[in-house]
Amino acid sequence: MPSDTTLELHSRRLTDFHLRRILRASKHHYDLPIMAYLSDVFVSGSTAVGVVYGHREVGKFGRFDDGHFLRTSSIRFAKKEGRFWVLTSMDARYVIASFKRLDGRPSFRAFLAGMNGSPVSPTVE
Repeated sequence: MPSDTTLELHSRRLTDFHLRRILRASKHHYDLPIMAYLSDVFVSGSTAVGVVYGHREVGKFGRFDDGHFLRTSSIRFAKKEGRFWVLTSMDARYVIASFKRLDGRPSFRAFLAGMNGSPVSPTVE
């Protein structure tokens, strides 16, 4: 029995909507360097999960390639720069190009509300 089955469980094709949002986000000039752009983002605990695009440290085995899922380390700050949210984690900065449909924005708002009572609070313009 041949075993020619290929599964892609760790990546996702970006739609035209996602690519337009990423293009708009990439044209903005940010205060500090950006590690990557994330689409379909939702927040789980204190980390963001999304589909990565334009990561500066693509690995030789495809790690951080466009379309792969990425989970950030703990978010330390969230700041709106222009029309986009920028998340600062322990060692990188990510731009949220789009939120996951239905769950993304509410999970992000809940995260921001939870941060207001903690020592590390979000920066909002």
